[in-house]
Amino acid sequence: MKHILYYAKRYWFMFLIGPLFSLFGALGEVTLPSRVAALINQGLVNIELSELVREGLIMIGLVLILFAVTVIGTVITARASIMLAADIREATFRKIQEFSFTNIDTLQTGSLVTRLTNDVNQIQQFIMQVLRMGIRGPSQIIGALIIAFRINTRLAYIMLAVVPILAVFVAVIIMAALPRFRLMQSSIDQANTLLQETMVNVRVIKAFVRGDYEVGRFDVVSEQLQDASLRANRVMLLQRPAMTIAMNVTTIVIVWLGGRMIMGGEMQVGDLTAFSTYVTQILNSLIMLSTVLVNSSRATVSAGRISEVLETQADLNDNNASEKDREIEGGSVEFRSVSFRYFKSSPSAVLSDISFKVESGQTIGLVGSTGSGKTTLIQMIPRLLDPDEGCVLVDGIDVREYGLTPLRNMVAMVLQDNLLFSGSIAENLSWGKEDASESEMAEVTEVAQIRQFIESLPAGYESDIGQRGAGLSGGQKQRMCIARALLKSPRILILDDSTSAVDTATEARIREHLKRVLPDTTKFIVSQRISSVMEADKILVLDGGRLVGEGTHQELLATNQTYQEIYYSQFRREEDIA
Repeated sequence: MKHILYYAKRYWFMFLIGPLFSLFGALGEVTLPSRVAALINQGLVNIELSELVREGLIMIGLVLILFAVTVIGTVITARASIMLAADIREATFRKIQEFSFTNIDTLQTGSLVTRLTNDVNQIQQFIMQVLRMGIRGPSQIIGALIIAFRINTRLAYIMLAVVPILAVFVAVIIMAALPRFRLMQSSIDQANTLLQETMVNVRVIKAFVRGDYEVGRFDVVSEQLQDASLRANRVMLLQRPAMTIAMNVTTIVIVWLGGRMIMGGEMQVGDLTAFSTYVTQILNSLIMLSTVLVNSSRATVSAGRISEVLETQADLNDNNASEKDREIEGGSVEFRSVSFRYFKSSPSAVLSDISFKVESGQTIGLVGSTGSGKTTLIQMIPRLLDPDEGCVLVDGIDVREYGLTPLRNMVAMVLQDNLLFSGSIAENLSWGKEDASESEMAEVTEVAQIRQFIESLPAGYESDIGQRGAGLSGGQKQRMCIARALLKSPRILILDDSTSAVDTATEARIREHLKRVLPDTTKFIVSQRISSVMEADKILVLDGGRLVGEGTHQELLATNQTYQEIYYSQFRREEDIA
């Protein structure tokens, strides 16, 4: 709960004023039954009409004041809880943005979505209940008990005896509910994870006609969530009936004893009427408090899940960087004895003892079989991954000494997954440069060989491309991502198999334009096609996570067996087809 308290400090005034309004409302409600009792005890037929009207107007005025106080208090507490929840949600989202791939894989995307939505909502609802009922309930109980003792001590002790019994009952419910709510929130995580996976891969599901299979998977997860929710709420359902029974039994006992006292002349009718009202107020307040306390178990689970995110230390950070504000000026890259494992306890490494050096402005090709470590290697340049052993240097400085923002601002990367966002073409391109003009967009889209297509659309750069670029073909998505990266004017450009969906003629034009437009930019081209890297200044050949070849196309073709196998497997196949 410490994180909630931290953000609650910003709204201390509302957290103070809201409960005060609730307190005034509770005390006002406590005074009404005693005024009614006084009228009844005097005998309505014996009261002058003017006095009755005056007393009636006073009570009507008091009711209107209580109504206004309650409305104002409710608005203030609702606003405070909503703003607090918004701050917690924003802080959690900001923290997630700092996470490395490993952090996200550990916590799981579906679980993070649940925490940002369901868990924050649970905290918001609980805070609102605490602000509205946390002060109102106890103050109403105390006020009603004081007046009840003044009316009749014997009957008041009966009410007082019920309170500890109900308190023990509520405590038992809370202890039973906590583990059930943890299981329920975990089940919501699983449902969100599966739903997200299904929505992202809907085209694959339809292509393989696996809709029924996915429905079956979701049914299993949905039933698990249903069972977990029923088990958690079954405990909660015991609370209100038990409290209601206790309230009714207590009221019956008090009315029966009070009736005997009235017949014995020990009590007046108005006092018994007021006493019955106070019994109802006290027990209703107890129900409110018990609801808050029981809901606290679910809020506690949600707060713990939020705290887990906020307290998770990102695997990759620049807290100890000595060159936080330094920007890349040249773009030279050097790998020194780099090794890496995704599973740190695994004996086999994804990359083993990789060493090479690249001068600023050079074009480097990376080739190798699937799983040879090409993508893992280039992700270390902008520090999407850190080596387990060795170091990666840019301009002669270890990338871990740079600030993450200036480092990544100078490195543009087109990933294997061509991810675009819902919105217009211009909005997607502006990820490369927020204030990019249309002429700048036209220039980079020309280099990426997609300008003609964009300008043929009725809305041009303002055309909406749909969620994840659903309105574009695979090749168009790739070229959009290349254009977006070029808008950054990077010192280092990384193209990770980013032209696989583009025909060879278009790809050749893109390479030619890149050479002309970015002569001083260091370029890494990862590709399965030998034709994509043949003209590179240097080609790196990876095999089984090791660097097995380094040189120009002609040098490798003459001396490197792995490169020869890749080359001849592609070009002989093309000759056979021809």
